[in-house]
Parts: sequence; structure tokens; C-alpha cells
Amino acid sequence: MDLHRPRKLRRRLAMQRRSAQWYAGDDRNSYIHRAWMRRGLPADAFDGRPHIAIANTASDLTPCNAHFDEVARSVADGIHRAGGVALNLPVVSIGETQVRPTAMLWRNMAAMAIEEMLRANPIDGVVLLGGCDKTIPALLMGAASVDLPAVVMPGGPMLTGTFRGVPLGCGTDVWKLSEEVRAGTLSAAEFTRSESSMIRSKGHCNTMGTASTMGLLAEVLGMTLPGVAGTPAPDSRLLEAAHATGVLAVGLVDADRRPSQVMTRGSFLNAIVALAALGGSTNAVVHLLAIAGRLGVPLSQDDFDTTGADVPLLVDLLPAGRFLMDDLYRAGGLHAVLAEVRDLLDPSAITVTGRPLTEHLGDARVHDREVIRPRAEPLLPHAGIAVLYGNLAPDGAVVKPAAASEHLLRHRGPAVVFDSVEDLHARLDDPDLDVTADSVLVLRGCGPKGYPGMPEVSNMPLPAKLLEQGVRDMVRVCDGRMSGTAYGTVVLHVAPEAAAGGPLARVRTGDMIILDVANRRLDADVPAEEWAAREPSPEAAKAYAAPSRGWERLYVDTVGQADTGADCDFLRGASGDRVSRESH
Repeated sequence: MDLHRPRKLRRRLAMQRRSAQWYAGDDRNSYIHRAWMRRGLPADAFDGRPHIAIANTASDLTPCNAHFDEVARSVADGIHRAGGVALNLPVVSIGETQVRPTAMLWRNMAAMAIEEMLRANPIDGVVLLGGCDKTIPALLMGAASVDLPAVVMPGGPMLTGTFRGVPLGCGTDVWKLSEEVRAGTLSAAEFTRSESSMIRSKGHCNTMGTASTMGLLAEVLGMTLPGVAGTPAPDSRLLEAAHATGVLAVGLVDADRRPSQVMTRGSFLNAIVALAALGGSTNAVVHLLAIAGRLGVPLSQDDFDTTGADVPLLVDLLPAGRFLMDDLYRAGGLHAVLAEVRDLLDPSAITVTGRPLTEHLGDARVHDREVIRPRAEPLLPHAGIAVLYGNLAPDGAVVKPAAASEHLLRHRGPAVVFDSVEDLHARLDDPDLDVTADSVLVLRGCGPKGYPGMPEVSNMPLPAKLLEQGVRDMVRVCDGRMSGTAYGTVVLHVAPEAAAGGPLARVRTGDMIILDVANRRLDADVPAEEWAAREPSPEAAKAYAAPSRGWERLYVDTVGQADTGADCDFLRGASGDRVSRESH
């Protein structure tokens, strides 16, 4: 806002701010709110300036977000430049690589805490600093439920590291190198030596994993400064964008532009188109469904298939391709990709600037056609998420054809069933395990309720004896998730999960499993009468989570299934930003 406006006008604007509910007036409560905030703030901080929180997920235990305090300083500089008051607000941070049993267990808790802190504090708008996998989804879920003016500032991917002269993709090459160790073609010492080469700089994973996917999709949803998503974390242009995002946040408050106005159904369908063109993570399915659920936007699992299935894969990035995130940025970035599929985007969907996303594409150009393919020469002509149904997945399951082996997308083979992750680890490499390359590995008990939290274990390691034979992919079926950096013919998010009474609990070793991606089917070839009469596996039930207290208990009691975004039932929807009662 213009701080050269007459003081009377500024006072009138101040009374219209949400923060005025705390600071305006001469009573005892107003005095308390102002006085305790005067530690360095000038008197005119309470005279019409918008108060902008910087929801900061910086944490040394979230290594991908460890640089966010530096980013926050640039955001704060931008807020101050535009005449606002910048307020650092540390919020729950979830380190994907660190927390156990799985970061997904706390996504909903982080979203709830963020929502409550935004609502409870005297702020008019918020900048959301996120990077690591669950942080941007949690921030968007919380911001959507409170619906204050908000903008995302993504932290950016790390730079490419090299090992033995070749680029390393974080996550993806962990899976590859670890399998080489198990196959006996790479020593444990060499494997360890690759660690520092893989994680070369600050920033999140440099593959098209969940962190990169959600950073890019936040922009497609309209929730970032256009052009910022995908900027590498060490690039000085990230701090420049952070400053501009701070300026924009003040403008959002003045315009009273809120997430519910930006993230419409058209925005989510645009995100599905982008997800396919980018070859993005399957985790985007549960995150976009959860965000839409907070806004009341009608979005279903089937929309990912009907909207995205025929979108071509244009970006040649690991795990579906060859290159990495700083290559994508060099080649023209997100806007160059979106320009290739501009005709598939909803032109009415706006961004935080108030202008449609498609208007910001301008004359975006591709600078490297190896990294970003032309629409007429895609890596894959049909790359979107496929949603499967059948007697194994009455409420659906998903598979990412771009990361799968084409010859396995139609397959029939006998099940080798594991009742838990522990069972998998105990028996997978047993030389006597009755398994061949045609077998279908089935892992259950890994859904939202059963684990709890839906871990990234669906891309099961292959049996050692098959690795020694040169096998590098098999059909795998699970009610859990897999890392966006992973690859393989993996059917995941099977719903309902085994622990929620899903039919995966009734599969037995030796049952013939039929995967038919073209016809969107996942079935056990078992007579219907026998299938209906079978009892769920008692061994699987013994391993299901049964927490007695705390967040885990609340989560298991209230979490929904993957096909609706795995949000807690009491958190879906929004409560707005109003707080009616005082604390003093």
C-alpha cells in the first residue's frame, strides 16, 4: 500500500484489516497486542500496514528446507519494501528422509497446525515457504482451510551431482545403486562414496519426485509468483523471486485475493495436465485430492485419468527419463512445458496475480529439445496416471505408465504375498522363496490406517536371486505409496486398503493376478464365490497399526482412503479466518 497516503486514510484502511481486530482501539486487549509486538516495530506498524506471516518450514531435520531462513529474509525485505510488516512464523516441518514411520503420517497434522496458527494470529496474509515433499501440500491444505490471502514460495531443487563421471538423480539412483549392491555389481564402499556426490547443494530432490512435482504444481494451481517454480535452490534468482513474492503478498492483501478464488476446479484440471506432461509423482494424486477437499472443489481420482491419460510426456527427467531439474530450468522451465500443452489448459483459471495462468506463458520458449520434447515428438504419447478398478481395487488404484516397463502393463502372474513390511524384509531374499520374473509381488498393510501413514514402500526391492539373473522390474501391488523418484511397474494406492477391509487382505500366494492397464483393470482370478467367502489374512491383521494415544490414534481413527486424498474426516472443508473471542 502507499504509505504516503494521509494518516486519516491509513487509519481507515487499518480498521479494515483483519489485524485491526487485535491492534485497533484503546482498550486493554488492544494495548496488550500492540505493546508485546513493539520490540523493534515502529508505531506506524499498527497504522494501516498489512501484517504478513512468513510460514516457514525451515528445520535442520528437514534438510531440503534448511536454507529457508535465508529465503525468508528476502521475502521479508519484499514485504517491507511494499509497506507491509513481515512476521516470521515457524510451522511444523516434516523431513521426508528423516522421520519414521513415514512423513505422510504428519501431513494432516502439519496442515491442521498451520491452519490453526494462521487463524489464531493477527495477520492479514501469508507467504508459504515449502520444499520437501509434504511441506507444500500441508501448507496449501492449511491455507485453503483458513482462506487468508496466500502465496507459495517454493524452495527449489538442488544442483546435479555426479559420481564416476555420470549425473546422479537423488532418490532414483539410490534405488538403482542399492539394487546393484544387492546384485553384487557394486561394492558397499563405492555405494557409500556416492552419498556426498548425490546431495551436492541445498535444495530438494533434483529428480521429478514429489518435491519437484508439488513445487511446479503449486505454480500451475496459480499459487506462486509466475515463473518461480523450478528455480534451483542455490540460484541467486530464487532470492530475487522471494523478494518479489514478498511484494506480491502485500498486493494480495490489498486486493483481498484468497486461495478459494485462485484454486478452482479449472486450476486442478490444469495441474493434472501438467502432472502428465512433466511425468510427475503419483503422490500428487493424494495431495491434490486433499487440497481440493479443503476447498470444497469437486475433484475425484477419476479426473486424473479422464483429464490426464492422453496427455503426452514431454519432459525427459528421471525417473521417467534422463535429465534432472536444473536441466529443466536451463531448457526453459515450467512455462516452456505448459506452452506446449496450452490448448489443454483452462484459460479461465487465474493465478495470485489476478491474471489467468495462460496469459503468463507469453512467448515461453524451449531452449533444449532433448530435455523438453515437442508435442509432436513426446517421450510417451499417453503419460498420465492410470486409475485401475477390479476385484482387488473396488475404489481404485493407480499406476504411472511413464515409470513402468511397457511389456508389463498387461500381465498375468501368480501372487507372492507379504503380510507386512517386516514379512517382506524377512523373506524377500530367501533362496527358497517360490518366485519368478512372472510373479506379482503383493504387499499389504501399508495403507493410511494399516501402517499408519501410507509409507513409500510400494516399489518393493526385487528378490536377490532374480536380480542375479538380470531381472530389473516386476509387477508389484500395494496399498501404500511410492516415492516420486522411484520407477517400475508398481500398482499403488489400492483402495480400500487391507486394514480398512479391502480385498487385498484376501489375496493368497499363488492366486493369479491380472494387470491390464489399457483396460484399467486389476483383478485376482479367483471364482467370485470363493473370493466372497475368504477370510482376511490373520497374519496381516496382527501387523496393522493399533496406537493407543496421541496423533497416531487420532489419525488411524479418522483418516480417509487414498482415493479421497487420505485426509482426516474432521479436517476436510474450511473454517475460514474469523476468531470471535479474546484471550484476556
